[in-house]
Amino acid sequence: MTGEGTRLTLDLWHPDCWAIQATDRLPGGILAHAIYDSPTASTAKVNGIFTAYAETESQVEALLDDIESSPLTGTLNELHTRFDTRDRRNAPGSVLREFFLEYDPNDMICPQLLQKGFVHSAPGRIEGGRESWDVCYAGQRTEIEPKIDAICDETGADIEIARVRATGSNNSRNQLLDRLTSSQREVFELAKRRGYYEWPREVSTRELADELDIAKSTLLEHLRKAEATLLDF
Repeated sequence: MTGEGTRLTLDLWHPDCWAIQATDRLPGGILAHAIYDSPTASTAKVNGIFTAYAETESQVEALLDDIESSPLTGTLNELHTRFDTRDRRNAPGSVLREFFLEYDPNDMICPQLLQKGFVHSAPGRIEGGRESWDVCYAGQRTEIEPKIDAICDETGADIEIARVRATGSNNSRNQLLDRLTSSQREVFELAKRRGYYEWPREVSTRELADELDIAKSTLLEHLRKAEATLLDF
């Protein structure tokens, strides 16, 4: 093996995307599970599995109606059996609806990321007219920015690297953690252990603050300072 690989979180926008357009117009968001059938010579369409979420039933209904009426999408069929069987309290919104959707894969960014070697490691999240993708890259870190620039040039996308870290380096991780104050480290490690950095989040900042018996504002201050230190690569 050459190199240990890199994990990245990409924050991005790209044109002609039905999910970006819908979430830019309406509250709520979409999880893209990036599971689809390969297109054949007879059709450019594929079928993907997605999750629409929001705080109310009416918001999710409006989001699904907007997606179904988009000129960029085909047939939308809701799933009656949940694709993700985790407890609903762990969902990104209070209301959660999963669906199959027919669409053109060229309207999504995932195929372009895969072609350049960025392999998704979690469902993509689309919210507020932006997408967030957790990806792994097996090549050299110096190759990352040129490849992202190439994707932007080819697709008209706007891609920012929101987070980056090498895989499999416990010594480097411990060195970074040693830069935190005891309070920052306690808050950060509890948040990580309780699933705060999972998507969907498995715990709220209020629950973390209650567990530590501190004010939510204090917890957020420690957490943000810890994140700023750990992400200063």
